[in-house]
Amino acid sequence: MSDYRALLGTDFDGRPTDDIDDVIYDAFESPRHLARVPGLVALMNDPGAPEIDRFLACVVLTTWGEVAGYEAVIRAAADPKNSPWYDFSIDRKFSVDSTFAQLAHAVAEPDLAREKGTGALRVDAARALVRLADSEYFEDRLGELFDRATLQALRGDIEDVIARGVRSLAAGDRYRFDLPTQLVDLAAGVSTVDGRLAVDLAMSVLNVSSSPRSLTHAVSIVYRAEGPEAVRFGEFLTTVGDEGVGREVREALSPC
Repeated sequence: MSDYRALLGTDFDGRPTDDIDDVIYDAFESPRHLARVPGLVALMNDPGAPEIDRFLACVVLTTWGEVAGYEAVIRAAADPKNSPWYDFSIDRKFSVDSTFAQLAHAVAEPDLAREKGTGALRVDAARALVRLADSEYFEDRLGELFDRATLQALRGDIEDVIARGVRSLAAGDRYRFDLPTQLVDLAAGVSTVDGRLAVDLAMSVLNVSSSPRSLTHAVSIVYRAEGPEAVRFGEFLTTVGDEGVGREVREALSPC
């Protein structure tokens, strides 16, 4: 197998499919996917192949917990704008590259990495992506994707990248996407493992730059964090946010 149709346009029973998810997620039930790994690695690394085919091969290999996929993600994160597929997929909201958002979604999947013993490399790939949170767009995904164990391993990296982003915002640097909200989303992810740290990180962002959108996204911290930190943060959001934010905070803090 060497072409896209054979590798990604055909399910494991040999039937043509236009939905790549049929191939990606059937691998969780079938070891037959392993026969396609060498061909996908060759496609991903083929400079003569279309960018979209190379990118999708990377997404599939990464979702499947393959070493080659994680290593490709780490290489791409080291020099984002020179990755083979940069800018082939453009976000409609901000008209910026969205490939790293899709790679993050692939890296976030832990199941096959556990089976194949590639979990440590998966965390390295997640770390490489998180370190781009102040410069590349992740489609509001960073707060929802990673499991608690991964977030725990990345706490220091998350603190560093949010601090770097806050410094850039304070300096007046301009971005083509909503950086404050993206940083708040990342802080929200942390709230599942450390509510106090999540509040501190979110406050560091909102004290420099806030908007109705970033305040709305910050409410998720009130839902996830526990204890007095969540209550105090909710009260802060109610003070600075609009009626919609206040309503969401009250719902988050209300007894079940």
